[in-house]
Amino acid sequence: MAQRDTGTEQHIKDTAKRIFFSEGKLHATTQDIADAAGVNRTLLNYYFRTRDILFEQVATEARAEMSKEMDGVFASQLEFKDKLEKLINVFMDQAMQYPYREMYIITDLNRNDRQVPEEKKTRVNAFLKEISEEMDKGKIKRMDPRHFCMNLFALMAYPLINNCLNKSLYNINDAEYLQLMKERKKLIFEMVYQ
Repeated sequence: MAQRDTGTEQHIKDTAKRIFFSEGKLHATTQDIADAAGVNRTLLNYYFRTRDILFEQVATEARAEMSKEMDGVFASQLEFKDKLEKLINVFMDQAMQYPYREMYIITDLNRNDRQVPEEKKTRVNAFLKEISEEMDKGKIKRMDPRHFCMNLFALMAYPLINNCLNKSLYNINDAEYLQLMKERKKLIFEMVYQ
């Protein structure tokens, strides 16, 4: 029996991930992906059988990658200020690379009526407690800690999710927009942490 070329398989997945989550072409066909990967569609079908199987595999890996990165930040023993700065950097770096991944994850949660796993809720609750403690110290404006989290993630995610609109409105190219988002990381931190 012939051995599978895992390098080719990984290349196809990396190409699909870029097309789906960097370029936002969530409805790309197997032919689109094969062309972008420089392979024929038959080879793509050999590894993944259908576009849906490829998409689900890439999406599962994308969710796991983001979870691993974020869980590492939430579980870290850093001082809150350092943890917050790291969270902003990790999230923004990931979201700049894959701006449409968040949109997909939200759509997938809604479409499939998926629930966030309990261990993630436990980590978030611990983070909310840390936020409350910082509010008690006067380092963060007092509000419901859930509002703080929602505001924080909205400040980070929204400009990346609607990057096409922003680039058009402000008449800027990809490189300029990327620079704007890099600057934004510091601005967000300074905005939310006194």
